[in-house]
Amino acid sequence: MRRSPTSVGAPPAPAVQADAAGAAPPGGEPPAPAAQERADRPRRVPSVPALSLPGCWGAVLLACASLTPSLLPREGVAQGVVSGISAAMGYGLGVLAAAVWRAMADRGPRPPRRRSWRVFQVLAVVLVVVFFLLGRRWQRMLRDLMGMPAESLGSALLAPLVAVVVLAVLIAVSRGVRAACRAVARLLSRWVGPAAARTLGGLTVALLAVLLISGVAVDGLLAAADRAFALADQGTAEGVEQPDSRLRSGGPGSLIEWDSLGREGRTFVAGGPSAGEIAAFTGGEAPEPIRIYSGVATADDVEDRAQVAVDDLARAGGFDRTRLLVATTTGRGWLDAGSLSAFEYIAGGDSAVVAMQYSYVPSGLSYLVDQDRARSAGRELFDAVYERWTALPPDARPELFVFGESLGSFGAEAAFSGEYDLRNRVTGALFVGPPNFNALHTEFREDRDAGSPEVEPVYREGRTVRFTAEIGAGAPPAGEPWEGTRVLFLQHPSDPVVWWSPSLLLGRPDWLAEEPGRDVLPEMTWLPLVTFWQVTLDMPFSLDVPEGHGHRYTRESVDAWALLLRPADWSADRADRLRELIR
Repeated sequence: MRRSPTSVGAPPAPAVQADAAGAAPPGGEPPAPAAQERADRPRRVPSVPALSLPGCWGAVLLACASLTPSLLPREGVAQGVVSGISAAMGYGLGVLAAAVWRAMADRGPRPPRRRSWRVFQVLAVVLVVVFFLLGRRWQRMLRDLMGMPAESLGSALLAPLVAVVVLAVLIAVSRGVRAACRAVARLLSRWVGPAAARTLGGLTVALLAVLLISGVAVDGLLAAADRAFALADQGTAEGVEQPDSRLRSGGPGSLIEWDSLGREGRTFVAGGPSAGEIAAFTGGEAPEPIRIYSGVATADDVEDRAQVAVDDLARAGGFDRTRLLVATTTGRGWLDAGSLSAFEYIAGGDSAVVAMQYSYVPSGLSYLVDQDRARSAGRELFDAVYERWTALPPDARPELFVFGESLGSFGAEAAFSGEYDLRNRVTGALFVGPPNFNALHTEFREDRDAGSPEVEPVYREGRTVRFTAEIGAGAPPAGEPWEGTRVLFLQHPSDPVVWWSPSLLLGRPDWLAEEPGRDVLPEMTWLPLVTFWQVTLDMPFSLDVPEGHGHRYTRESVDAWALLLRPADWSADRADRLRELIR
């Protein structure tokens, strides 16, 4: 048998040797080294980045915890957002815990076994289903407590879908930030060591994010919102017409032009009860109430705007009335029409109300980024009124009251330094649904008498300042005298605006450690990180509940003003009639 030239013992073919060595094949040029290296490199198939098993456990556990009850009932979409944010935080905590454990054990990461993933998948499904059913039960109990209809199954089923989308988006964002940190670290590693480069890279990206969020982004957002809502402020609500009374801003003889009042200002001065309606309620003659308002467009400077309002108040005869109310608006200039009408009815029409707009931005956005304007407006308007009021003879001064609701209470409080300042300067004050960051509200709440609950605190035995969670039951302490100035805070146990605070992230508040309020489920408990986001997402829906719950107080203002104005012939029947009138 003839043997091939390449049989055993024969050297490899020259062409093969040339290819392996990178030499040129017969009749060709040798390939470039870089091109040969790319050709030899195995191709990578794009894939979804692997998930961390400890991170997935953390995501499932916190998502389940987010289904526990909060202050208000939540629709499926809102619940999905809360669960998605909670799951993202849980994922991050799980990843962090695994990294710490590996550092303590002094070993690198290793992929989990397939069996571990199977165990997780089974238990995760069981946990999510169980807590979803428990969440449905808690939501039904909370809705029954507030007299709300049950949530549909379709709405509830949106929660897990929205949660998965939110979780995926947040994980993608976090990985994008991590990639940016690594890119900066690679750049810095040309000049410093690897450890220093990683540290400086992370700090650089974090600093840029903070500057963007706290500075450029917020300023830009506020400026854009101001421009957008300024256009809406030029409109007039349907049915609102320019008043023909000299007792209203924008009317005949007014120092303030109708077009400068803004949308909410025009609604305010054109509304309210007439003299005939008040007379029908009181059973006697009644004057027409005075309503004065200055808008953002009335004057460029907040001090000038306040002074114009006071001048127009004096022109209309507001300082000649028996009762004068300084009201601080919320956000874009809104005032609770029902609450102010209740004041005018109980005062018998012999009253004047003065208010001032400080922003075009709605209350929700103002609550986050526009607090300085509210503080400045409340202080400037009251000081301007007070200066004119003190110039009158003591026996010719009207009773002076202050009112603020929600962010308006924050601005109204800004004019006063404490209890004695309120006692010395006003006859009464009504602060409704005050945000948790209000200075005086915080001072009175935290310095409450020993043994009184945070949800309805007693301050200095109720001598001047009182709180009530249910105005129909009065303002504790019951039986104690309430002479002189009366300052009243209305706050529902279920109002997220009252109880939201960054401290909820890592600390349990007293109002959750104490016996729950009248419209809060006993099953609600404090959970690190989770409760903060639950209450945060409750705030946008705080008005989507029946009267007497959440952030809805309008009809309760009847009993509140009756306590402050102290009408001689007041009765439960008249209170009921007035609640129907301002509905």
